[in-house]
Amino acid sequence: MNLALFDFDGTITEQDTYTQFLFYVTPKRRLIMTLLLASPFIALYKLRLLKPSKTRPLLSKIVFWNRSVADITRLARSFSEQYLPNVIRAEALKKIEWHKAQGDEVYVVSASLDLYLSRWCRSQGIKWVCSELETKNNKLTGRYVSGDCSLENKVIAIKRKVNLIDFKTIYAYGDTAEDLPMLALAHEKYLNWKRIID
Repeated sequence: MNLALFDFDGTITEQDTYTQFLFYVTPKRRLIMTLLLASPFIALYKLRLLKPSKTRPLLSKIVFWNRSVADITRLARSFSEQYLPNVIRAEALKKIEWHKAQGDEVYVVSASLDLYLSRWCRSQGIKWVCSELETKNNKLTGRYVSGDCSLENKVIAIKRKVNLIDFKTIYAYGDTAEDLPMLALAHEKYLNWKRIID
């Protein structure tokens, strides 16, 4: 059996879904507060002085702190069912289906949030490893359970889930530098849908 590892945002999708999800679940008043509080971080990110892997946890902390798990779960279901189908790449779905037809084990490995990504993956009959938000007393804390699932954290998360030596061939698909550590695990790797030859 082979293993196929797919990044989500920019690889399976045509655009960043993490940011869209933040806008989708945040009421207008809280959104204004979030933009005010996060403006220094956003400015540093735009200037490339703050990495995406550091920016996402900061934004998540502001957006999700003390939010009801039930409310966000309901919004995540709607986001997964109504928004995501509009931004999924046809070629990505075709490649996922090809791997499934070969009997390969397929994982999405992403910095996107479990709240909506888990629903989408379930609907496709595939597995996932992603950034997960902490909950306490039916509220979100805004903190990540195991950190932002990008860069080396992708590799750590994958190795927690699967024993790589069990697979004859490992395929990996990504689109940014955040995916390179994951691609390094693979025998056959693709960046922006173009095969990388070592």
